[in-house]
Parts: sequence; C-alpha cells; structure tokens
Amino acid sequence: MLSWLTRIAMACWRPGRQYARMSKDDILNDDDDSTTGDSLLWSRDLEKHSFGEFSFAVVQANEVIEDHSQVESGRDATFIGVYDGHGGPDASRFISDHLFLNLMRHARERGTISEEILRSAVSSTEDGFLTLVRRSCGIKPLIAAVGSCCLVGVIWRGTLFVANLGDSRAVIGSLGRSNKIVAEQLTRDHNASMEEVRQELKSLHPDDSHIVVMKHGVWRIKGIIQVSRSIGDAYLKRPEFSLDPSFPRFHLPEPIRRPVLTSEPSIYSRVLRPNDKFVIFASDGLWEHLTNQEAVEIVYNNPRAGIARRLVRAALNMAARKRVMRYDDLKKVDRGVRRFFHDDITVVVIFIDHELLGNSTSVPEMSVRGFIDTVGPSNFNFLQGVDANARSII
Repeated sequence: MLSWLTRIAMACWRPGRQYARMSKDDILNDDDDSTTGDSLLWSRDLEKHSFGEFSFAVVQANEVIEDHSQVESGRDATFIGVYDGHGGPDASRFISDHLFLNLMRHARERGTISEEILRSAVSSTEDGFLTLVRRSCGIKPLIAAVGSCCLVGVIWRGTLFVANLGDSRAVIGSLGRSNKIVAEQLTRDHNASMEEVRQELKSLHPDDSHIVVMKHGVWRIKGIIQVSRSIGDAYLKRPEFSLDPSFPRFHLPEPIRRPVLTSEPSIYSRVLRPNDKFVIFASDGLWEHLTNQEAVEIVYNNPRAGIARRLVRAALNMAARKRVMRYDDLKKVDRGVRRFFHDDITVVVIFIDHELLGNSTSVPEMSVRGFIDTVGPSNFNFLQGVDANARSII
C-alpha cells in the first residue's frame, strides 16, 4: 500500500495537461547557439520561479555529458541543484532523480526546512546511491568509481540554504557601496588544490603519507581524484567496494582503513537582504575560466534574458584564448575531444525579486510550477505542470 506521503506526492505532481518533452531544437530562439554553430551548448533564456526569474545554460565537453541539474519551484520554495559527475553520469543522474524528493520527505516529516534537513537529504541520497552500487557492482564493477559533486540551494521563508560537496560553487551578487556589484562566494571548494583541504586530509589521515600526491602538476587525493567530498566514489569510502588491479586507474595498493572521501556537505544559510540581487550556481568548469567578480559583473551589467548562456560563452572564449584559438574554432571541436579544452559546464542564475519573497510560513508544497532537468542536448526536458493550489496551468 502506498504511504500517505507517496499519495500526496503523486497527486501534487500529476499535471493538468500532459508534460511536454522537447528536444533542443524545440526550445531554441533566434539568439541561441544553433545559429552560431555551437551544437554542444543549449540554454533557456529566462523562466520564472517562486521568487523571481532564472536563466540557465549547459555546454557539453565529455563524450557523454556528466553534468545534471534541476530547478524546481513550488508555492513556497525554490530548489536549485547542480551535479557535476565524474567517472560517468550514473551518480549525477541518481542525485537529480532522488535528492529533491529526499528533501521533501524530510521536510514533511519534521515540518520545516533547515540546515539539518538539507544535511539529512544529502545523507539519504548518498545512502541510496551506495545501495545501488552494492546491487550493481557485480555486473558493473566500475560503478564503484563513479561519483558526483553536489551543489544545492533552497530559498524558503526569505532564507537561502546552500549545501555543497566538491568544487561546484554558489556566488551571490549584492549591491555594495556606490551601487557597485560585489561577489561573495557562499560555498567552500572541496578540492585538493586548496591548501586548507590538503591540511584537513593530512590531519584526518596522519598515518598515510600518500593521502595527497602531486601528479602531473595537480594535487590529487591518493593520486587519483581532486575533490575531497562527493556523492558516490564508493571505492574511496568503503573497503567492500575496492577495485582490483584489472582497473589500474582506480586500484589502491592497500585497502583503505577509513573513508578517504566524505559525503558530509558544507552547509550555509543566509537571510536574504534587499541588496542581494542574484545567485550564480555553477559547476567548476565555469570557475576555471572566470573569477567570482567577473561573473557577477557580467550578470549585473547585461539583460537577464540569456545571461547564463552569456556566462558560458565568456568561459568558452577564455578557454579558447588559453589555447591561442578563437571560440569560433572551438565550436568545431566535437564532444569527447572538446574535454581537452574545457569541462562540461552548467550555469544557473537565480534572480531574487524581494517583493515576491513574502513571509511564507508553511512547509513547501509538493506541487511544482516549473521543473527543469538538464540532461543533454538531445533529450533536454522542460516540464510544465499545474500549481495544485491555484489550479491553473502555468
């Protein structure tokens, strides 16, 4: 028998009209990148969420895109997720399918949204993925080496909650003195390139002289991976998932005594202020080429429509310049090969219209006014449904 929560969820998610599944060609406008030759970049110029508008864009570099992302908006809250996978798309896809629902379940059970609720939702998602790995590793052993960074934002009752594992980043743009836009990074980069992360790892593993190793000019944990926190990467968390020498890239000479990586997120909360204008949620592919301040200035000094695409293009122009080439030439490079020039990049820009924040006091409803799940240029989804409370199609 279905639980009461499942019945509520199914009722509230049921659309008033059939959901629309659209290909990339269905959503392009005259200013999109099909007209300029970059078939690996797709976007939505501007959509509405509960407390304003948002824009997003994705560019593919890997043979199979490993980034997944979503924006979900209901009557009382907006949810943003950016999941930068590595080793394959399995973990990022799993997070996209389960994290939001885990959050809603914990919020319903406890009657609120808080830092602890967000932490519990991440933990449930990690547990679920490790269960999938345990069931699958017999026939697909490399799933133990699949993982994902996880960046999540929730706006509820005028407060922004952010949880992060890995090196995706949330940056808020706020008006400072003289009406100048100022960037503030809300997340901590869990990457071995950061001295504080290396020191943290060494303090947690004092008996392991190879916990962080410089390899090909890059600091890597156990000489393999750069991020220190993730969903998945089971072989670096539990001995039962260790990979044998037939997988030399992921084989560890000695079994791990304690988890090398952790799924414990960094959590941040902030009561939104009138001078907070927007938040950029993006995978590390953007931040490899743009500074926080450069990114917020681009957003602030340009129209909202298409702003995420503009950020991605700025990063791609910089990536091309570093290789002494033009972006027009980079566009001709096919997926897979393109990974040598830049990573998959996902950008979501959330604009905050403070008159819409209001003072909602209820737990967010499961009904969804807009849902976007970016999973690839050939099967990009835009699902529109009904606000079950307003009973009107939006």
